[in-house]
Amino acid sequence: MTAQRPLRIVFAGTPEFALPTLDTLLAEGYPITAVYTQPDRPAGRGRHARASPVKARALAAGLPVRQPRTLREPAVQAELAALAPALLVVVAYGLLLPETVLRIPPLGCVNVHASLLPRWRGAAPIQRALLAGDTETGVSIMLMDAGLDTGPVLQQAVCSITAHLTGGELHDRLAVLGAQTLLPLLPKLAAGELIPQIQDESQATYAPRIAKAEADLDWSRPAVELERTVRAFNPWPVAQTRTALGVLRIWRAQAVAGNRDTPAGRVIRESREGILIAAGAGALNLIEIQLPGKRPAPVADFVNAYSLAGQVLG
Repeated sequence: MTAQRPLRIVFAGTPEFALPTLDTLLAEGYPITAVYTQPDRPAGRGRHARASPVKARALAAGLPVRQPRTLREPAVQAELAALAPALLVVVAYGLLLPETVLRIPPLGCVNVHASLLPRWRGAAPIQRALLAGDTETGVSIMLMDAGLDTGPVLQQAVCSITAHLTGGELHDRLAVLGAQTLLPLLPKLAAGELIPQIQDESQATYAPRIAKAEADLDWSRPAVELERTVRAFNPWPVAQTRTALGVLRIWRAQAVAGNRDTPAGRVIRESREGILIAAGAGALNLIEIQLPGKRPAPVADFVNAYSLAGQVLG
């Protein structure tokens, strides 16, 4: 960016994942003419309308906020066009951008996506990468088109998926990595120096939205898959299983080899080091758990007051 020709940006994003990119653009002095985010949604026990994280940050920064329910209405499109953005930066916005909107900025619409496209197109790339046992993922900076994450890629950055990494931890790493990867591209994009790379459709995989029902552990599955589920669904929707004490939420667990004789779901043993549950292959050692109405706690605290000995879970 140069002082003589500032790159006018409209930013579109909704959840916390978008905040590092918005913060970086502001810190670097890019003029953001407006922030688009989804309408306030009911949240919490009182179901009161709550602003998105992006809306809260934008208002704190004194930025104009727009919250249309759709971008398909001509009046909404005319309002966006009147802002005369050179570029639309999109990070987990959550609304489809029709062709008319995609054509408004001269430099196009750039999306920060949390996967190495074409792998894991769609709404839940972080959790799906963990569930699949991928050893690496990353971010893709993509020029948007009318498809679902199908546009040409400008740049990618890789992030290793290490043992015990949770969905929340990976989310935070990729959010920062996305901002770091986008920033040096903007001057090159404005100068026409980037060559977008068409995605290989034969390598495409899809990451559908997470359903809460997926959090129910199926103990007939291998323990390594159950551990990945626990990691992927921390902090939401949190893996769980049914017990005589109620629904037990499992925040941290570790797969253990062995166990050829105990039926899946049966508690093998419990101690301050963990509660070992038989799986379809191997066993899962529960490390941090939560009973209804209680806070998450280490198993060492749980076994002081409760016992699952002899139970078959699920």
